[in-house]
Amino acid sequence: MAVSSPSRRLVRERAQLQCEYCHADERWQFIRFTTDHVLPQSAGGSDDPDNLALACRNCNERRGNRVEGRDPQTGHVAAIFHPRLETWATHFAWAAAGIRIVGLTPIGRATVELLDLNDDRHNGVVLRTRQRDVSDGYHPPPEDPVLSE
Repeated sequence: MAVSSPSRRLVRERAQLQCEYCHADERWQFIRFTTDHVLPQSAGGSDDPDNLALACRNCNERRGNRVEGRDPQTGHVAAIFHPRLETWATHFAWAAAGIRIVGLTPIGRATVELLDLNDDRHNGVVLRTRQRDVSDGYHPPPEDPVLSE
């Protein structure tokens, strides 16, 4: 069953048009963001708004139906970030003048790695888009922590 229009609207408003994983702002992107099932339907997740998150296409497609990743620092398997239960700033911060996401915890590091949040294994368009958004004054979101360099 498809997510209802009222649920999709609630998810978009609650996220303030921001991907709940990488904090990209939909207003400055070329493609509309998707409604992601935090616990995938294939694992028993529902269409309840408490199980839905706004996700950019990159984060949604790279995550697929996975809920765990490997922490590259320890090598241990860790749950990936759950935007309904956890706070972004607990697990992530911005480095490189707001261009790169740094995982601060096993959850953060596993999420950065699994979702390739810094586009290290792809074509670099994410970093170029962030650089443009920083230059234009749209990024990083003002509530997000930024590491001093």
